[in-house]
Amino acid sequence: MTSLLRLGAMALLLSLLAACHQEPKTGPVEVKWDRDTCVRCNMALSDKRYAAQVRGGPKHQAFKFDDFGCVVFWLKDKPWADDPATEIWVMDMRSGKWIEARKAYYVPNKMTPMAYGFGAVALPEPGSVNYVEARKQVLAKGK
Repeated sequence: MTSLLRLGAMALLLSLLAACHQEPKTGPVEVKWDRDTCVRCNMALSDKRYAAQVRGGPKHQAFKFDDFGCVVFWLKDKPWADDPATEIWVMDMRSGKWIEARKAYYVPNKMTPMAYGFGAVALPEPGSVNYVEARKQVLAKGK
C-alpha cells in the first residue's frame, strides 16, 4: 500500500512539473537570446530591439524571428496569416517590451539584423508608419 501511495505521489509531482514547463497558450514566449534562431533565415536572435514572434497555425504555436521583415515574408505563404487568432508580436525598440505588431508603429531607416530597416514602437513618432504600410514597404523591397 505504501509503495502504491509513493508511486501515485511521484506521478502527481511529475505531472505538476511538466505543467510548469509548458509554454503559454497566448502571447509571446521567452526568447533564449543568442541561442534561439529565426525560423525564416536561421540567424540567432541577438538584437532584442528588432525581434518578433508569431503565434498561429493549426497548433497555435510560437515562431521566433530576428527581424520584422522575416515575419512579413514568412507569413506571406501561410494560409492562416490573416486569421484573427494569429498573433504577431514585435519588440518595442525603445522600451524592450513585446507589443502587438498590428497596433505598433514602425520607424524606418534602422540597421536591422536582416536589413529590412524597421524598428517597432508603441506610439507614433515622426516618420513612423503603421503595420499595413510597413508590411507593404518590406514586400516591395523583396528578399
